[in-house]
Amino acid sequence: VHGEKNGSTREVPLQKKPRFYPTEDCKKPLNNRRKVKPTKLRSSIAPGTVLILLAGVHRGKRAIFLKQLPSGLLLVTGPYKVNGVPLRRVDQAYVIATSTKVELPAMPDTLTDAMFKRKPKPTKNEKDMFVENTTEEPKISAEKVALQKEVDALVVPAVKKVDMLQSYLRSRFTVRKGQFPHEMKF
Repeated sequence: VHGEKNGSTREVPLQKKPRFYPTEDCKKPLNNRRKVKPTKLRSSIAPGTVLILLAGVHRGKRAIFLKQLPSGLLLVTGPYKVNGVPLRRVDQAYVIATSTKVELPAMPDTLTDAMFKRKPKPTKNEKDMFVENTTEEPKISAEKVALQKEVDALVVPAVKKVDMLQSYLRSRFTVRKGQFPHEMKF
């Protein structure tokens, strides 16, 4: 770099800059610093609380809360013998907690999220694409049925101890004209 007005040093880039520049600035996504925290259980919900289910096949039915699973979902049961609600996972947003409570014994450790995992559907080949649908309906595994019976054997005696609770669990929750759920005390 010779010459008096040429400067004494020169910067040489190690990598050549690209010849193409985008016409507009591209938005670069920000780093996600959020940590996954376990879901906080509502203060009105505790093991043994009678809940009213608001969504799904069993909407309007009452179920007993057993425990919170690691995924943050609530594990509930009817019991199945009393009102037909099997062991189910429910989000606490779709539930109304009542003031009715039941003293429950310790539940088996096999009640986990893995128990509810579904088997993946088999992929179709090109040859099988035009063949009649020969898949049979999914059956409930014997393991799940045995677990349901085991849980029912623990919960049903606890339900029978409380006066009129069995008929309360069997009855459905309905709202009639002039009744507002946000003004009710459960």
